[in-house]
Amino acid sequence: MYIHCIGLNHNTTPIHLREQLAFSDDQVRASLSCFSCGHIADTIAEIVIISTCNRIEVYAASNNNSFAELENLISDTHDISMENLASHLYRYTDAEAVRHLFNVAAGLDSLVIGEPQILGQVVHALELARGIGTTGPLLSRLFQSAIRAGKRARTETAISRNPTSVSSLAAGVCERSVPDLQNAEVAILGAGEMAELAVEALRKREANHITVVNRTLGRAHELADRWHARVDTFENLEQVLTHADILIASTGAPHMIVHSNMVTAAMQQRPNRPLVLIDIAVPRDIDPEAGNIPNVHLYDIDNLNAHLEQSLAERTAEIPRVKAILAEEEARFVNFLHSMDMLPLITDIHQQAEEIRQAELQKTLRRLPDLTDAQRTRIEALTQALVKKILDHPTNRLRAEATLPNAPEYAALVRSLFGLENQDPNHYSDTFSISSQAAD
Repeated sequence: MYIHCIGLNHNTTPIHLREQLAFSDDQVRASLSCFSCGHIADTIAEIVIISTCNRIEVYAASNNNSFAELENLISDTHDISMENLASHLYRYTDAEAVRHLFNVAAGLDSLVIGEPQILGQVVHALELARGIGTTGPLLSRLFQSAIRAGKRARTETAISRNPTSVSSLAAGVCERSVPDLQNAEVAILGAGEMAELAVEALRKREANHITVVNRTLGRAHELADRWHARVDTFENLEQVLTHADILIASTGAPHMIVHSNMVTAAMQQRPNRPLVLIDIAVPRDIDPEAGNIPNVHLYDIDNLNAHLEQSLAERTAEIPRVKAILAEEEARFVNFLHSMDMLPLITDIHQQAEEIRQAELQKTLRRLPDLTDAQRTRIEALTQALVKKILDHPTNRLRAEATLPNAPEYAALVRSLFGLENQDPNHYSDTFSISSQAAD
């Protein structure tokens, strides 16, 4: 069984393409549902999709060493040809795929090193897949291991010290762009997690005049009430633009909300007053053409890379410690894979023993026709207990040997001893290998 990862991120793909390829939760569910109905590929046993503003990744457990089915999933979902995607995609198999997911969960592959949101997004991806039923023992354990590694990295090192998210970077741009942030009019477009993080970061920088603009007032009030902000709706967006010094956009809308003609109309009423637009949404909320309007300063997620805060230097120094933790967790996962390699053998031994027990029990019961039901039940329980006690030590020994280098030879010997050579062991780790240099 192979573990595959195919994806693209902020390092390989510009935002204009990432926004076309982003999966909403509904699209993730739809794609996973197609898989669970057998409409993607017969060779894939399990699948999980991660989609954030900075990455789209598909993880699969497959008995085929080809990425074609996963490429088609991304291409077909968004109706973009592989010709336009090929140069942006990265592809990892087995040890590389495991190591990559661990790096992602720990925040080492993020735009902002150590940022906390990605760990929650990895958890969310696993939950979506579980909800549709597209995870099994392999990917469930892989993601659980990555999540544990990510949590350890954040609690045992300073990789997330002085939390710096995309939203806090946006707030930093606001602080540098508008000297009098305390008295500036700030509009937040959207009311989700990124919007709340932006409001929190702005409040820490003493921004006092914040308006949350959302499609529905109810959701806007939930966020605004927590941070003592005002609320408004999309219908009044042009008026909001007329009065704002800063607008941070972070909705989950599949299309642009702030069009260049809307910004032009707002600026005509305030021609000498600058407007800072910061778009941290993927797909983008703000028309890129708005950046060409006089006195308008537009930043998107890719622009923010040039404004990383000083805390990144401290975080970078923590990377060796984080990688040491990841190496430990990778080794634990590999041990799990080897133990899974033994599971079919253990199952076969127990199944063989149960078949023998049942056959011999029936022979004995036929010779003792006068037994009461209670006596039959006691004999049944006795035979079950005998089989369990006899197999207990061999089972525990097999599980222990599964983590050692000679496990395949040991398993072959045991199969020979029990006469199970013709059984298909269905190994999980036949093709899987992981480098001992995991922490390099």
